[in-house]
Amino acid sequence: MSALAKVPSDFLTALGTLRQAQCRSELRLEEIPAPSRLAPYAVALGAEVFEPAAVEASTAELATGRFILLHDPEGSALWDGTFRVVTYIRAQLEADIGTDAMLGSVAWTWLVEALESHGARYRAAGGTATRILSESYGSLAGRPDSIDIELRASWTPEDEKMKDHLEAWSDMVCTFAGLPPLPEGVSALPHRRRS
Repeated sequence: MSALAKVPSDFLTALGTLRQAQCRSELRLEEIPAPSRLAPYAVALGAEVFEPAAVEASTAELATGRFILLHDPEGSALWDGTFRVVTYIRAQLEADIGTDAMLGSVAWTWLVEALESHGARYRAAGGTATRILSESYGSLAGRPDSIDIELRASWTPEDEKMKDHLEAWSDMVCTFAGLPPLPEGVSALPHRRRS
């Protein structure tokens, strides 16, 4: 019996629907090693968002993230199902935005709105939003302070159709990067830097 024959059909269906997702062009998405201890079956995708004009040059990274799909055919009481999506997003913010007391709530709202706008049905969602202030000292004192936002979240999809979940997450990564949501069929114009 081949290794593929041992993979549950629900997980194979989920993988097939992930391949159907159409993510924004600013998002560079690739498969990365999946965690092996969280579930019997898993797939992980890593993402980087670049300014539209810099996608080819790979110079202006705006945000990074991970999308992990876990599957346990036996189900999990903690998950309330057999599938679980686990995500991570990190982006550097401008100082005035990074110090806003509502930033964590806004980050969570971006997640909920992205899932709802894509019709991604889910339950048992949870997560944390963290602000990271980096200050430099000594020989690095000339570097400006920076503030990053991290969102770690997970939710249980209602079924094995993962296309909407991945598309929602990819839009959310772009939102974290400061790129506005785009209506279907509309492409982003490159950002122009002034000299």
